[in-house]
Amino acid sequence: MQSHEVDYKIIGHDIQLVEIELDPKETVIAEAGAMMYMEEGIAFETKMGDGSNPQEGFLGKIFQAGARVITGESLFLTHFTNNGFGKKHVAFAAPYPGTIIPIELKNYRNRLIVQKDAFLCAALGTKVTITLNKRIGAGFFGGEGFILQKLEGDGRAFVHAGGTVVERQLNNETLMVDTGCIVGFEDSIDYSIEQAGGLKSMVFGGEGIFLATLRGTGKIWLQSMPISKMIQAVSPRGKNVRKESSGLLNSFLQ
Repeated sequence: MQSHEVDYKIIGHDIQLVEIELDPKETVIAEAGAMMYMEEGIAFETKMGDGSNPQEGFLGKIFQAGARVITGESLFLTHFTNNGFGKKHVAFAAPYPGTIIPIELKNYRNRLIVQKDAFLCAALGTKVTITLNKRIGAGFFGGEGFILQKLEGDGRAFVHAGGTVVERQLNNETLMVDTGCIVGFEDSIDYSIEQAGGLKSMVFGGEGIFLATLRGTGKIWLQSMPISKMIQAVSPRGKNVRKESSGLLNSFLQ
C-alpha cells in the first residue's frame, strides 16, 4: 500500500509537538494517547493494526497487536482521517522532553529500525512491526535494544528522542554507544552488544556493563537523554545508587 503524503510542522524546542496537515480523505496513524488537538472534520478510530495491508485478516491483526503488547506499547493504534472539506490539522505531542524527528522512509530503502518506544506517528501505509535482535547478548544485556520496532513504507514517519538528537553517517565504520542512547538506524547497520572495558571500568565507570556496537554503512540517530536516564536522575533511588557507587569507589581506591 502506497503511503499517504502528509505535510507537517514541528512546533517547540525542548518539548516538541508535530502538527500534521491532512488533505480530504488522508489519514495518519499514531500511538494511542499521542494526540494533542485536532480540527473539526477530522474523525479518529482506534484499530487493531496499522492499516498498511487492507486485505489483512483478523488473525493477522491479532498477531500484530500481540507483538505490540510484547514491546510494551498499546494494543491499538489510532487512525485520524480528514472527513471534512479542505485541509485540516491534527497535532501529536511527544511523551517526554526531547526532539521529534521527521523521516522519509523512501530515502532509507523503505525500512528503518527504531527503539521500541520511539515511534510517534506516521502516514497511513506505514507498516509498524517488531523485530528481535538476533544476538543473544543483546537479549540479556541490551536493555531496550533486544526488542526493536521496524517501520516500513514509502511515506513519512515521526519518531521521538530524548534530549538532543545526533545524526551520524557510518561508512564501513564502528561506533560504540550506550544502549539506551540509540533512537534508530538503517537496517544495513549490524547491531550487537559487547563488554565495556575491564572489570574495574564495568563496575565503577558509570557507563554500564555492556555497550551497543554499531557497524557498517548507513545512518544512525542517537539521543542524549533517554527516558531511562531521566527517570534515574530524578528518582530518589537513582540518587542513592549514585551515592552508594561513589562510596564503593572511594573504598576501593583507598
